Amino acid sequence: MTTAWSTPGGAVLGTAGASAEGFGDAVGAFIVCALLLVLSGLWPALGRLASSIPTPVAQAMLAGVLLPLCMKAVTGLETSPGAVIPVLVVWLAGTVLVPRWAVPLTFLTAGVVIAVHLLIDDAASLDTAAMAPHMEFTTPTFSVGAVVGIALPLYVVTMASQNLPGVAVLKTFGCDTPWKDALVTTGVGSLLVAPAGGSAINLAAISAALSADPATGVAKDLRWRNAVWSGSTYLVLAVSAAAVVALAASAPVGLLAAVAGVALLGAFGGAVQGAWSEEPLRLPAIVTFLVAASGTTFFGIGAAFWALVAGVVVVGITAAGSRRR
Repeated sequence: MTTAWSTPGGAVLGTAGASAEGFGDAVGAFIVCALLLVLSGLWPALGRLASSIPTPVAQAMLAGVLLPLCMKAVTGLETSPGAVIPVLVVWLAGTVLVPRWAVPLTFLTAGVVIAVHLLIDDAASLDTAAMAPHMEFTTPTFSVGAVVGIALPLYVVTMASQNLPGVAVLKTFGCDTPWKDALVTTGVGSLLVAPAGGSAINLAAISAALSADPATGVAKDLRWRNAVWSGSTYLVLAVSAAAVVALAASAPVGLLAAVAGVALLGAFGGAVQGAWSEEPLRLPAIVTFLVAASGTTFFGIGAAFWALVAGVVVVGITAAGSRRR
């Protein structure tokens, strides 16, 4: 069984509005989300409640959250065309020729662009001191806005876009997932890493498929080793994270946002497909998508939550109308 950070969850965080209490509110939201994951394992009714949100509505919310991020690949052409165009060209060529390596090649190209930028731009500088990894803990704070606007949407997308697909992926390879143990374990793990800034840990989907695939050439009862290698890779990435952030701070304006935009296109496409998959729920999905994409904040609560509320309300109204006919 392979775990991962939630890409959709990261997108939700990326579009969440800033809190008056700063990052402490986000950490508090991570803790609440972690507790909800643990409760989902210990109390199946909560998991069923999260799963009762129609999949098209949850996917439409995710698509709406991802849309502004994906559009950065286009708007970046206006702010830094010389930096963004090479990235987009490599991404497009990679998508056609070597789809599996398209995104890694895009990130590599961005690194080259940043290096060239540092060499030719006298105003650019690299903070080498910040490249060394270090631990920094944040004291959690709790606010209604962060709990409702961050924790709940993060929990919903983690369940709907990561945990449930993760179970389905493993099942296709003949592997059964211990649902209760998986949720409790990932929830406790999320709780432990939250003060260090870690958001929800969940069952992996894509990396789980890579680990469980017979194409790895590893016997089925030994494929757990693939998950160990996956985790080892996470450790390498963790050590290099500070250096990546330092490089990102030195990047031309709009470059990293454009890279993230193309990297998230696959997730966006999957979310759009899921949102429009059921014709009776198409109207609620459209409403959910538009509210989420609007970025509107009411009462300090972000658009992701209101999108879910709007979608569920429209589902109820349309269902009531159908029963009357």
